[in-house]
Amino acid sequence: MTSQPATPTAGAPGDYFATTHWTVVLSAGGRGTPQSKMALEELCRTYWYPLYAYVRRQGHSKEDAEDLTQAFFARFLEKNYLEKLSSEKGKFRAFLLASLKHFLANEWDRAGRQKRGGGVAPLSLDWQDADTRFQIDPADRLSPDKLYDRAWAVTLLERVIALLAEENAAEAKARLFERLRPFLMAGSSGIPYAPVAAQLGMTEGAVRVAVHRLRRRYRELLRQEIGQTLAQPERIEEEIQALFSAFTD
Repeated sequence: MTSQPATPTAGAPGDYFATTHWTVVLSAGGRGTPQSKMALEELCRTYWYPLYAYVRRQGHSKEDAEDLTQAFFARFLEKNYLEKLSSEKGKFRAFLLASLKHFLANEWDRAGRQKRGGGVAPLSLDWQDADTRFQIDPADRLSPDKLYDRAWAVTLLERVIALLAEENAAEAKARLFERLRPFLMAGSSGIPYAPVAAQLGMTEGAVRVAVHRLRRRYRELLRQEIGQTLAQPERIEEEIQALFSAFTD
């Protein structure tokens, strides 16, 4: 696999949303408000790939995994699963996997296959990219649950990097971001600053300051993104440790 952004250490708490997306869903309970429905769909659209990887690791073919994942989301977004799986409400990550396991064990045979093109797809998903990602995942030596957690962590890091890129989309900032991006990866402590400074026409000290600021913003965005999947944002550090332990076999 390609290098992943480094596991962040505890830092400034960041500027979280006053109400996280998962909290919006939970606060609505069984009422299913338009706001909670949008929040739930956004979370599912962001974190669907780990579920697909889990289903594939269970031994299903590419085509069956696509059908199962799509059928699961159709029922997940239609039914009020919140009433059935109260013990996993704290973390969206755990709740989503528990819901999938419940679906695979108890509902798939009754639901029947919702083939691609049959009915309205609840989410637009990039199946080709999913299969490519699955082929490079170390699935042969990971349990389905471990692969799910690792895929979730990778998806989270990719989203944070994408958010950083959006924030630095202006032409001048974009060039700086692309040059400094490697400093966010694991093992980046050995990367020399001097060559990058020469490329950017900056002093080495200025590059160090820019890297420090980028890493700080990276930590803030990571904590903010994780906070959106927790019912208790004060458990962010616990979730960070749990997610990044997935990178240890």
